[in-house]
Amino acid sequence: MDEPSNPPSSPGRRRIIEFSSSPPRDRSEVGQSDNLPAFEDETNILGRDVEDEDEGEGEDLFGDNMERDYQPIPELDTYEEDLIDREEYGAMSPGARAAAESEMRERDRAMADRGDGRMRRGILFDAADEDARPGRRRRIIQQAGEDEPMDDMPEAIENLEDLKGHSISEWVSMIGPRLEIKNRFKQFLRTYVDEKGASVYREKMRQMCEANKQSLIVSYNGLAAEQSVIAYFLPEAPKEMLSIFDEAAKEVVLSLFPNYDRIATQIHVRISELPLLEEIRSLRQLHLNQLIRTSGVVTSHTGVLPQLNLVKFDCTKCGNTIGPLVQTQNKEVKPTSCPECQSYGPFEVNMEQTVYQNYQRITIQESPGKIAAGRLPRQKDAILLGDLVDICKPGDEVELTGIYTNSFDGSLNTMNGFPVFSTVIEANYVVVKEDKEAVDNLNDEDIKEILALSKDENIGERVLNSIAPSIYGHDNIKRAIGLSLFSGVPKNPGKKHKVRGDINVLLCGDPGTAKSQFLKYVTKVAHRPVFTTGQGASAVGLTAYVQKHPVTREWTLEAGALVLADNGVCLIDEFDKMNDADRTSIHEAMEQQTISISKAGIVAQLQARCAIIAAANPIGGRYDPSLTFAENVDLTEPILSRFDVLCVVRDTVDPVIDEKMARFVTGSHVRHHPSNMMNPDPSEDQPQTDTVKQDLLKKIHNVC
Repeated sequence: MDEPSNPPSSPGRRRIIEFSSSPPRDRSEVGQSDNLPAFEDETNILGRDVEDEDEGEGEDLFGDNMERDYQPIPELDTYEEDLIDREEYGAMSPGARAAAESEMRERDRAMADRGDGRMRRGILFDAADEDARPGRRRRIIQQAGEDEPMDDMPEAIENLEDLKGHSISEWVSMIGPRLEIKNRFKQFLRTYVDEKGASVYREKMRQMCEANKQSLIVSYNGLAAEQSVIAYFLPEAPKEMLSIFDEAAKEVVLSLFPNYDRIATQIHVRISELPLLEEIRSLRQLHLNQLIRTSGVVTSHTGVLPQLNLVKFDCTKCGNTIGPLVQTQNKEVKPTSCPECQSYGPFEVNMEQTVYQNYQRITIQESPGKIAAGRLPRQKDAILLGDLVDICKPGDEVELTGIYTNSFDGSLNTMNGFPVFSTVIEANYVVVKEDKEAVDNLNDEDIKEILALSKDENIGERVLNSIAPSIYGHDNIKRAIGLSLFSGVPKNPGKKHKVRGDINVLLCGDPGTAKSQFLKYVTKVAHRPVFTTGQGASAVGLTAYVQKHPVTREWTLEAGALVLADNGVCLIDEFDKMNDADRTSIHEAMEQQTISISKAGIVAQLQARCAIIAAANPIGGRYDPSLTFAENVDLTEPILSRFDVLCVVRDTVDPVIDEKMARFVTGSHVRHHPSNMMNPDPSEDQPQTDTVKQDLLKKIHNVC
């Protein structure tokens, strides 16, 4: 059946053996098409030793006597009779031929597994047979990949912290470190578990996809515990690291939810719990291009605008589309020339194919309660992109994590000379502070003290006795201030009529009776206090006003004192010195606890859920007990009806009370003298034992 076609050659004659009719192929091509592992030892294939030959010029097989090898030699051109099949066979049917070929393939496969034949396993297998055995094919490919790694794949970096003389931003931008950081972060997202052994970020990704969002919040503390090197690189090179994190998070999300890219084309990693909290006034050149965390009150914000993200341009001469080009925050990106017609423009933005992203600019200001005495509050602009827009509104106290960067501002250069740059924060994570977050700032000792205080039957009296302990007397005023600080509970029965829970207090009385001292004390204890005076306050300063933004030249809404004190206390001294028009503007804020604005095409309603504690002097300077309260103060009935508690402070002449007050004041000064602070004298008057410490009282107020 197998008739030999080549005559045997003599031992002395050169013999050329060809294993394949096609030229040799590259190893990577063999691994892809033939699914063969790389050749390691040709001795097993040839069955004999192969001498290493020089691959220089080689041996010339086409010499002058080349034809002699093909001359007929009758003595040698004979065949053995037992190897010649002289029988005649008919034509085979297609089924018989297929069965014979299958049998030969099985024979060749068995010989290849045993290593008997010259053909390596897999050479004679066709594509259909390989597809029928996916398990073996996959193992062969993996074995070939393990034996010979691809040359263009960078190797894993064990010592990622070794920068090799580069800066951190340059190091993380290289291909090798970038791939290593990406793989480590993907491993962190897949393997990080909580105390119960549940996967943390798998559950967060599931919740994110259920809500159709594109922000994945990652805790910096957890990242530092698992991947300390990556956590060290993140604040120093935030732009490069966050881009790597976004790519890794998108791949992990798509591995869990393959079709989620139809809903969100990008996944953004938001970094929370950054350890160091910077004040706005402490931001310096040292913080440029670094990841920072700061807090403040939102005073204004612009509308949501579309910003260019991936820009495509059309050449007006040939109509060719150029791009996409990545637009940055610093400067506008434009093409230099058209690659089709080599012209230098003009170019027009292709509005249909250009990809946009949401853009909003907000201004945050230092919280009123954190400003040192005698200093003006500092403010800083922040940029919100993507799904961070409209996450906060004027009056909200926010905690912002972002990249502190600079941008060119022409107006600053005009005033200060070149080069001067304005600074801005590119927000990465924004969280609005609420009352429930105050619980996170309590330690175990504070929680024990608050729980022990809650079991005291006289807790109300102890708290009221702790209000303004350095002021003698005025127990009714202290009770009123205590009620205003802890306030009541707002009610909305049936969602038909809303009743406020904050308590407004008005102090009116003779001068020199510590009215202003009470207000100053509240600024040190209350949560989000805003202090102002009647002479220095106006209607728009108390409520809200509209102005043009210096950059976008559009009308923006600026928050006033009552909006900034949302969920806090607004303190107004010299309340009687305000104009009637200014006092009228706070009528809505005191009763409905909202401020409505309808100016310059902006119609909005802001929240002003705060208690108002005001102090006023009577007409003529002293309070006349023979007259009613309304006759003693220069205030209208509508404004008086909005105060829940009216306190009258009188400076009466009483020698006994004056002596007690003098002893109280001198004793307080003696106790707080530096010499007595080191060695307290137990014989001196000590404060009452049924009081609460001031720092604990402030924490209780923040929690409540």
